[in-house]
Amino acid sequence: MRSESVDVDPPVSRNDLPSNLVINIVEAADGEVTVGSLAEQLAVDPSVASRMVPNGYLERVASQRDGRRTVLRITPEGLTLRDRFRRQQRQAFEPITRDWPEHERLEFARLLLKYADSTDGLNARKGP
Repeated sequence: MRSESVDVDPPVSRNDLPSNLVINIVEAADGEVTVGSLAEQLAVDPSVASRMVPNGYLERVASQRDGRRTVLRITPEGLTLRDRFRRQQRQAFEPITRDWPEHERLEFARLLLKYADSTDGLNARKGP
């Protein structure tokens, strides 16, 4: 068994992990996301979801469909945080999979995405 130290940047911040999750939910949404729909997806009270906005990664804007409604939009700071997380994920997997053939690396990435999608589907089926 190979025992090699993996040198990876530390996480952006443990405090930013929930923000990254929220950013991913808003980004992956099929349509507009309200605080209420975000709370439903996270299975938390709307007041908890609402407190996730002031960190600067999301902003409240008027709905394009119904100007009376307020929806969430990712800010440039939110996109920067998302990109940093993605870079760090690649940095973590690169040394581990470096010796793998390209087709295995692609298959691993495909299966990770499938796993994440299945997890999202499982959470959606559980409901509030």
